[in-house]
Amino acid sequence: MKRVAFLILILMVLIPITWLLTYKFEGTKPVVDIQLPSLYLKKSYDMSLNVMDTKTGLRKVMVSIMQQGKEKTLLEKQYSSSGFSEFFSGPKTKKDTFVIPVQSQKYGMTDGDAIIRIMVSDYSWRGWNKGNVFYVEKKVIIDSKPPKVIVLTKRHNIERGGSALVIYKLFEENIKSGVKVGDNFFPGHPGLFANKDIYAAFFALNHMQGPGIQISIVAEDMAGNTTKRGFYYYIRDKNFPIDVLNISDNFLKKVIPDFDVDLKNGFFQEAENPLLKKFLYINEEVRKNNVETILNIPQISENKKYWDGRFLRLKGSSKRAGFADHRIYKYKGKEIDRAVHLGIDLASTANATVKAANSGRVVFTQLVGIFGNSVIIDHGFGLCSLYSHLSQISVNKGDMVKKGDDIGFTGKTGLVVGDHLHFSMIVHNVFVNPVEWWDNSWIKNNITSKIDFVNNM
Repeated sequence: MKRVAFLILILMVLIPITWLLTYKFEGTKPVVDIQLPSLYLKKSYDMSLNVMDTKTGLRKVMVSIMQQGKEKTLLEKQYSSSGFSEFFSGPKTKKDTFVIPVQSQKYGMTDGDAIIRIMVSDYSWRGWNKGNVFYVEKKVIIDSKPPKVIVLTKRHNIERGGSALVIYKLFEENIKSGVKVGDNFFPGHPGLFANKDIYAAFFALNHMQGPGIQISIVAEDMAGNTTKRGFYYYIRDKNFPIDVLNISDNFLKKVIPDFDVDLKNGFFQEAENPLLKKFLYINEEVRKNNVETILNIPQISENKKYWDGRFLRLKGSSKRAGFADHRIYKYKGKEIDRAVHLGIDLASTANATVKAANSGRVVFTQLVGIFGNSVIIDHGFGLCSLYSHLSQISVNKGDMVKKGDDIGFTGKTGLVVGDHLHFSMIVHNVFVNPVEWWDNSWIKNNITSKIDFVNNM
């Protein structure tokens, strides 16, 4: 009996000791999550640090930055142990979160390579009671200087709804740059010139932007340092015609019933005039979504100038509607809607052959709501042409076409009655006036002369 009692006593002592030793000598390092905004440090930025140790708890956190043997401590925190109470309540501090300001210039550091050191330890008895240690070094680059930009082209004349080109030079790599027109950004691209430091940016004013809009070149490096460079430009104002379009019952009966609006097809039956209600939905909501679809395509463009010379107009055609015509829609004499026509409608004979206005790559061949069967050709550097209402498409996405190649036939697909071609020019994400791109003199004065000037510098 005494022997059994002795064994029980031994077990009562050994089990807690074994558990204690196993617990206190645990070998799991603290969990550390480091979030640097970038590997490039500008004058100052904040880094986020989350630390956690759910076993023996946090002992110490230390963060520093070092450059050329000079070290600056950014954070040092020592945590107290729970002591004996830890066995009942667990470790005192299991996790912590920090937002650490890093101000390299304040520490007397210069632009160039630096190292951020992070050390986190716990209250394990491992390592002669030094604990498990998480240690990492993060290489960063201190960069406090904004990018340098030199504008190479001298004159930049543009009108409301028009296009322009500016050429500039950068002096370092990995710079995001382009032209800011109001709140819209037109990216600049290398590739137009042999010198990879020379960038070209096609930019545009939409039909609502005129004199008074602010235009500048912006450049941002990997550290977030930003340069805003103004340049000379002149904006010529322009007025656009107002057209009144009378919507007849014959048009509604002929066009609207077969126009597919997906899940909304049966939505208008309860209206007093279902066809008119559906037309208004198409002319507002569907139009808005279709325009967005079309304008998303040119934003991914190749850094190659495929086009050469003026753009072709549909042969033997007459203009039925102009760029930025402001349309007022009336039904039985009452105004019911308004819209802006962002292209030029050209009509000749039915099913006339449509040719590529200039050389490029076909990047879109789809049916798009009000636009009907449409083709988009990328001419490079964000410049694209759009051909809509086609009865038939003769090219495929990815095809390379030359100026004058057949791409389809005119038709009346989409929200139209008569056979015609809707032709648009697009710069990045803005519809622009095609008349400029049909004009040899305009192209020479505003585009190619600038390219030649920089090539000859």
